[in-house]
Amino acid sequence: MPSITSARILILATHGYERSELRVPLEQLRARGAKVLIASLEKAPIKSWDEDNWGDTVDVDLTLDQVSVDDFDAIVLPGGQINPDLLRKERKAVDLISSFVKSGKTVAAVCHAPWLLIEAGAVKGRKATSFSSIKTDMINAGADWRDEAVVTDQGIVTSRNPGDLNAFVAKIVEEVEEGRHQRRAA
Repeated sequence: MPSITSARILILATHGYERSELRVPLEQLRARGAKVLIASLEKAPIKSWDEDNWGDTVDVDLTLDQVSVDDFDAIVLPGGQINPDLLRKERKAVDLISSFVKSGKTVAAVCHAPWLLIEAGAVKGRKATSFSSIKTDMINAGADWRDEAVVTDQGIVTSRNPGDLNAFVAKIVEEVEEGRHQRRAA
């Protein structure tokens, strides 16, 4: 089983990511020793959304074309309303998430990012949570939706909002250290 200190974790995001939902996992996972890289649609800084206005930016390490699932132990999908809505329209982003799901590696999505899991066909028949405003979307996609801080089903980790981030990151660490998960098809 891999240790978090040797883990390689990918964060997939674009403009409009919820600042804390990218920054907290990035900082906490790095503090635990993981190598964390950020992938996006282009190799240019991406701008956050912070509460009710545009926030700071973060540098992008890789474009989608440069990412190989084989190079990572997990993928983290920050929410915010804008970020996952933009990414779910991008076939390459959805295909990447689908590849992570099929690989059995840890897949973690918070807030509105489970929209990406819906697009990747990864929630049907699985326990999951999300921001409350997309609860109906999750249920309509076949998820067994729960109102809990963190819900995990075969290495697919979901959380509701920024208030759940510490529990979300702790669960990511736990799932990465468990190794690959045997998943049934969604």
